[in-house]
Order: sequence, then structure tokens, then C-alpha cells
Amino acid sequence: MDLLQAIQERHSVREYTERRIEEEKRQRLNELIRECNEESGLHVRIRYDNPDGFDSKLAHYGSFRNVTNYIILAGKPSDSLREKCGYYGEKIVLEAQRLGLNTCWVALSFNKTNVKKLIPEGEKLVSVIAIGYGQTQGKPHKSKTLERVMATKGEMPDWFKKGAEAALLAPTAINQQKFKMEIKNGNPVISIAGRGPYTKIDLGIVKYHFEVASGYKVK
Repeated sequence: MDLLQAIQERHSVREYTERRIEEEKRQRLNELIRECNEESGLHVRIRYDNPDGFDSKLAHYGSFRNVTNYIILAGKPSDSLREKCGYYGEKIVLEAQRLGLNTCWVALSFNKTNVKKLIPEGEKLVSVIAIGYGQTQGKPHKSKTLERVMATKGEMPDWFKKGAEAALLAPTAINQQKFKMEIKNGNPVISIAGRGPYTKIDLGIVKYHFEVASGYKVK
């Protein structure tokens, strides 16, 4: 499975089986997380076979079941922290999909007290991602049309259209897709329309999808 196929087939999954993530897949995830941390300056980490992060009423309220593996997105506070967590978190998510695993971005429905115990002093917890073998493969979310997320009108290059279509498949908070895309001076630009606690995370996720499909770096 290549990354474009992973983008198309990956859907949020909240209920997991008891199947253990195999050692070779753990090694690949661990290596990718190490590479992401080195490149970004983040302190992403993954917990295996540990239900503490989702041992809470919030998790049950959010319909999460049997989550024993999860990725923790954190780092030193900065203006770019949330966007970086979205970008590199989605990079890990798509690799997990390629490995035959399922995932779900989680903003609130986890045990923050237990997860924060794993965060060193001076770092900020941004979000977590549930990971494992899902009870199902999830369902596609409804997407806006290209026209609704374009800031400029008219003809668009093929590479831009491919990137935009992949961006519309990106998971965003409450599936709001509050982003706009355009080309400025020949370069793709993606911005968030509106403000909110998760919009910068969404921006990072959307940028990664666009770059994977288009081959162009987003400004």
C-alpha cells in the first residue's frame, strides 16, 4: 500500500480488538517516530499494551473501546507546536495504515491525568492518537466540495487538484474542514478559516495530505 492508497483507505476507528501489535511493526513505528522527532524537534512517543491512557469515563463516553496502544503528541511550547503535531502525527497515522493498523485522532476523550504523567516538565501535551487493530475499518467522512475550500477560482494545475482532493480526505476536528487552499506566485498555500483550539492541528494534517498527493511543499 502506498501513501495515496493509505489516505483513501484510512478512516477513524474507536473500537479495537485484543490483537497485539507485532514486534516488526512496533520497530517500524518506533523508528519513524524517532525520525519525526529528530526532524521536527517534537517529543512524540508511543505506548503499547497499556490501557491507562483510555481508562476514563470520557473515553467510554467517546465510544472508545479496548484502546491499549496510543501515540502521545507533545513538545516544547511554541507557536508552531500544534501544527507540527498535526503534520508529523498524520505522517505516523498513514504509515500505521500501510502496516495494516487502524487509528483515531483524539482531542478530549482520553485520560489526560494518566497521559500527562508521561510528559516531562516543560513540555506541552497536544493530543493523542489511538492505534491498533480495529473491530472494523471505519467509515468515510463526508467531505466538502473542492469549490467550497478554494480561495481562488478558475482552472487549477493537475498537481494542485490532486493535492486538494487528498486534503479533503484529511481528518479534522468535528469534520469541519475549516481550511482554504490557493496558489500564490506558483506555490500552494493553505490557511485556516476561523479560529479554534484544534485548527492548527488540522492545518498540519491537511498540509501533509496535500504534500503527499501533489509532490509540492506547502507554504
